[in-house]
Amino acid sequence: MLDLVTRLVLKPVSRGIWRPAIEGAENVPSKGGVILASNHLSFIDSVVIPLTAPRRVHFLAKAEYWQAPGLKGKLSKGFFEAIGAVPVERGTYRSAQASLESALEILEAGKAFGIYPEGTRSLDGRLYRGKTGVAWLALTAGVPVVPVALEGPEQILPIGKRVPRIKKVTVRFGEPLHFDELHGQARSLKARRQVTDEVMAAIQRLSGQEVVGSYNEVPKAA
Repeated sequence: MLDLVTRLVLKPVSRGIWRPAIEGAENVPSKGGVILASNHLSFIDSVVIPLTAPRRVHFLAKAEYWQAPGLKGKLSKGFFEAIGAVPVERGTYRSAQASLESALEILEAGKAFGIYPEGTRSLDGRLYRGKTGVAWLALTAGVPVVPVALEGPEQILPIGKRVPRIKKVTVRFGEPLHFDELHGQARSLKARRQVTDEVMAAIQRLSGQEVVGSYNEVPKAA
């Protein structure tokens, strides 16, 4: 039912308003487990990708979106479930492990899972070093990784704004990356680093972003 709502209502309406440029959608496998690994520029990225991808894509989202009271909470829950979001607790090592396990379950069920290897949004538009969770998932589940490049979502919903603006956005889906020769080596730091770096290089080729050699850390509160 929720998939029908997305395909018949949310996708046509959003595409009619924002008219996104979608490139390489044929590169996304039509079935089977697959990881969509994208650069991360805006909160709205996790809405843009599910509404432009040719199949249902699941993202992990903060459990708070399901817990708001009243009508607002019901609408929020309904929207995030419609676009394939999965609630998770965040903030601790244990919750991070639980998030990976939830993602693995999605992949092992033959579904598409979206992830941002940078971990958090890039505030300056540059592409930061990828964290190896994407590699752990790919090597454990034995699934391909489709690199994704977003261009312009930060203009739709700039940081600090709550109402989306009508701005141009481009979504590029690259050719799938296969790591069959490394399948089962998820515990190897060297293998995870190799896979992650290959994924990030593919994203950069699609996005054209300037590369930063360090991780993108969440800014500390003043």
